[in-house]
Amino acid sequence: MNGPEMVVMIVMIVVIGRIIQLRYTAGNTARSSEDGRESDRLREEVRALKERIQTLERLATDDNSSTRLDREIEALRDRNNERTRHDD
Repeated sequence: MNGPEMVVMIVMIVVIGRIIQLRYTAGNTARSSEDGRESDRLREEVRALKERIQTLERLATDDNSSTRLDREIEALRDRNNERTRHDD
């Protein structure tokens, strides 16, 4: 291989490597956006579950009448039903 052919080969290798690198980077960017949305959804779900646990802990440890306890449980069910309707 003489000098000009070697230069052409080096340039082709660099260009092909750059194209592969750009395709790989572009694929990860799209995936990151999807991961971000999924992450946000999971954070919201964890927040809602923590809120429910706090309410249930309070209900289990407080001395309440059965009527108030029933109202609190129904309120939790209503909130859960509203969230599941919004997720659909």
